[in-house]
Amino acid sequence: MSLLIIDKPSGPSSFAVVKRVRKLLARPRSEKIGHGGTLDPFASGVLPICLGEGTKVLAFLLDADKAYEAVVRFGIETDTLDLTGQVVAERSVAGLHAAAVEDALAAFRGAIEQVPPMFSALKREGRPLYSYARAGQTVEREARSVTIHELELVGFDPPDRATLRLRCSKGTYVRSFAADLGQRLQVGAHLVQLRRTASGPFRIEQAITLDDLAVRTAEGQTLPFLAPLEALAHLPRLSVDLAQALVLERGQRMVWTDLSRGNIVAGPACAVLESDGPPSLVAVVSENPDGSVKIVRGFRRC
Repeated sequence: MSLLIIDKPSGPSSFAVVKRVRKLLARPRSEKIGHGGTLDPFASGVLPICLGEGTKVLAFLLDADKAYEAVVRFGIETDTLDLTGQVVAERSVAGLHAAAVEDALAAFRGAIEQVPPMFSALKREGRPLYSYARAGQTVEREARSVTIHELELVGFDPPDRATLRLRCSKGTYVRSFAADLGQRLQVGAHLVQLRRTASGPFRIEQAITLDDLAVRTAEGQTLPFLAPLEALAHLPRLSVDLAQALVLERGQRMVWTDLSRGNIVAGPACAVLESDGPPSLVAVVSENPDGSVKIVRGFRRC
């Protein structure tokens, strides 16, 4: 078991949470530990922590959709696009109402173009954008295509706050969305609260707080570890016997049709499980152009 879903508190960075988990679990420095998608320090919510063999699923978690609850404040713009930044503009919100916000949301549902914020970890010429921003410099950023699959106005608190619920693709900056929403309403806006409620297949209901983790580890209680396979719930699955599992583990050539047995696999990749005994994750695979099996990621059967 090598996955732990943490309910990150507002305040520490995602990296700091990883360090805290390593210390609480008394894991050696030599063991790989990582998280499945950065949350800004002021944000809270679902932060999957992967340990050891579990770090092999990090790429799949980073690619997964995320869900959030966000609070946007209208009338004030900041340089970071959230409450941690310096105020750069203020406008009147007189006359702003829920119906206007609801109407504005329509433009953000589905595929949209979004410019990454200057205060982000994206790199330009080897430097993260935030290093330019902190030096008072602005660099050109190309808009990127992202998708907001679901977007709902949960409530409007007059005169200037809206609570929103959204599910979006990887690479979506909720801070940028908040700022863009403010521009569309011609009043400006920034993000004042953000809570991630889901990351891929993992939900906030599965998460454990750092305080609870500290208590459980101190008292020697069982921890809610998950297996790497649970991070791959979005992938179709194929079953193999022990002999085929060994072929894949050794990296030997296998014909795709021998693996798929005529089954149509929906999607670019699938999870392979050994079916002799309890299902055990062997690999994530895809089909090569020559009809052979490509091992995207192999696992020690778990």
